[in-house]
Amino acid sequence: MYPPELVRPMKEELTTVGFQELLSEAEVDNALSQKGTALVLVNSVCGCAAANARPGAKMSLANAKKPDYLFTVFAGVDREATDKARAHMMPFPPSSPSMALFKDGELVHMLERHHIEGRPAQMIAENLMEAYNEHC
Repeated sequence: MYPPELVRPMKEELTTVGFQELLSEAEVDNALSQKGTALVLVNSVCGCAAANARPGAKMSLANAKKPDYLFTVFAGVDREATDKARAHMMPFPPSSPSMALFKDGELVHMLERHHIEGRPAQMIAENLMEAYNEHC
């Protein structure tokens, strides 16, 4: 577990633009049972990938089409919620950071860590915007 003061700014980077934190298994299940589209971002302290994941996700929200719901879980902090979110992301293996787009509870697009790491935020945003245009 990471100290709350360490992860607070990383959480706030998303919650201040409308992402809702999911902190339990029940919250994840309830969030993903809703009709519509939902982006779930598995947040992380990993500087090499997460440093571009959060800005990329935020930039993607400038798109005309975007998910109905924005959710986040934090790997290494909110273990129960993260494990449950990752279960919904099967068959993809756990990775953080990662982002998954769901439509009516079904996984329709996935960005794993290897799609994020080493890529600029703009490229991540463009990938997400293409998925929004197709599924939202």
